[in-house]
Amino acid sequence: MALFPVYVFDAYGTLFDVHSAVGRFRDRIGPHADRMSDLWRSKQLEYTWVRTLMGAHRDFRALTAESLDQAAARSGVELSASLRAELLAAYEVLSAFPDVVPTLAALKQAGAKTAILSNGTPQMLEAATRTAGIADLLDACLSIESIGRYKTVPEVYALVTDRFGVSPDAVSFQSSNRWDVAGGVKFGFRSVWINRTGQPDEYPDLQPSAIVATLDGLLANDV
Repeated sequence: MALFPVYVFDAYGTLFDVHSAVGRFRDRIGPHADRMSDLWRSKQLEYTWVRTLMGAHRDFRALTAESLDQAAARSGVELSASLRAELLAAYEVLSAFPDVVPTLAALKQAGAKTAILSNGTPQMLEAATRTAGIADLLDACLSIESIGRYKTVPEVYALVTDRFGVSPDAVSFQSSNRWDVAGGVKFGFRSVWINRTGQPDEYPDLQPSAIVATLDGLLANDV
């Protein structure tokens, strides 16, 4: 295993399954559940980018609620007040992928520092890491709320180098979001794309250092 001093992970989609919230209520949502879940995620990200460009920040919890409402409306799903509240509560405690705990534990045992770098609020991340049982496997949980701008602005990635007092090339950054990987590459991180769903590549001028299907691919000798 090629060991870097610091391993940093995106949270949503990389450590936590963003579709697990809808998955818990699929029967109550109905036949458009998957479409609504996909739209919920895409609108959530769109809102982060647009608000950062406008300089009109709202926190990730608020954008998660707004994007759920938009996704439901576009999918033709009528959410009751109780189901809406349950979905938003479920998003706070998303299921972790099965490769998360063993990978973080192996990196810690090897002597690396580990951290999350996320758009989520500190409160959201605290709830998610506690529920997943990984809080003790992390040296830091870094939220963009400290600067009020979302990925992929360089200031977000600088939260890592500032926190650990290292240069970008000392950091291995992992994300399932190709646009986030591109941001990490541009900042100077060793950036690994966790391509969980076999998506086609994009951003050809900002290539990842490695592509793996799951986090435990990080533990291979050639990654």
